[in-house]
Amino acid sequence: MPLHHPKHRHHDDDLLPYRRSDDEAKPRRPYTPTFPSSSPGSANRLLVLFAATCLILAAASFAFAVSASRSRTPPQQPPPAVAFRCGRAEDSLRSFLASSSPGRNYSAGDREKVLAVVGVHREHGSAARRAALRSTWFPPNPEGIVSLEHGTGLSFRFVTVRPKDKQKMEDLHKEADMYHDFFFIDADEDTKPPMKMLAFFKAAYHMFDAEFYVKADDDIYLRPDRLAALLAKERPQHRTYVGCMKKGPVVSDPNMKWYESSWELLGNEYFMHASGSLYALSSEVAEAVATAKTDSLRMFDYEDVAIGAWMLAMNVKHEDNRAMCDPTCTPTSIAVWDKKCSGSCNITEKIQQLHNTTLCSKSPTLPPEVEEEE
Repeated sequence: MPLHHPKHRHHDDDLLPYRRSDDEAKPRRPYTPTFPSSSPGSANRLLVLFAATCLILAAASFAFAVSASRSRTPPQQPPPAVAFRCGRAEDSLRSFLASSSPGRNYSAGDREKVLAVVGVHREHGSAARRAALRSTWFPPNPEGIVSLEHGTGLSFRFVTVRPKDKQKMEDLHKEADMYHDFFFIDADEDTKPPMKMLAFFKAAYHMFDAEFYVKADDDIYLRPDRLAALLAKERPQHRTYVGCMKKGPVVSDPNMKWYESSWELLGNEYFMHASGSLYALSSEVAEAVATAKTDSLRMFDYEDVAIGAWMLAMNVKHEDNRAMCDPTCTPTSIAVWDKKCSGSCNITEKIQQLHNTTLCSKSPTLPPEVEEEE
């Protein structure tokens, strides 16, 4: 039997299964990491510090954004369009000048100060007449209107309503966009002439601070320089009604021309009143008309008669001037209008013929003898 040294294990012991010690054989708890212990007060202080840091960062970001927005130059905005209106009435010239002259300070509430505003009244379809006037005595473009206003104190416009017919309105808009010389009044096509004239005086008084408000027809040949000289004269009476005064029989037969439906209020003869072709109301008179209640004014069938009736009620000075209705050109004629030609002549040709006459268009404003007297 072989001998074994007592200090050595048998080689087969290394092949035996692993035997755990009693401590290793016990079940172990799951691993849980440990942190230094902290009190509830220190945790709250950490939260407060964190919140304060966030608030400081947010405030700094907001301040930077505000500073950047203020330092940035805002984009250039076009000036707002200024429309010179009174209700539906509009002065197309001043609206155009305001939009095309950004350097000038226009305000829609301003009343333009002039010696007189002259409204040339026309009928629809009379574009040929307007063309004839623009090629003779009426300024042909906005620059011409402004130049004449600076030279004489008279501001000219074609007065019209807005037609209901779509094609007529398109044609009128094209013409207005080309010449910018229309004064649209707050009235309809079928409004009676006296009401249209009242609408003109109301709108004109609202938009212009004038010494006179003038109504003219589009079938006359006018000398603006002589009209300005007449209106600029000193007058002792400020409530003045200037025109070519007339009277005439009242037509009570409905089958006859110039029939007046209110003939029973007038008697056999009309009172003194200015011809409707050209007349002027002084500022005080125009103010009384423009501020009067519409239903307080008597309306007759014809505009010149209705205006004359209002003048009687207002106790104005009737100033008769025959140069405002001359049938032919003279050295002193202000307006040339041949009543015999009404409805039977070609007005456009007639106006051009008068303009080609030296006595009509090229004679001095005042005759030499009148200039010497002054």
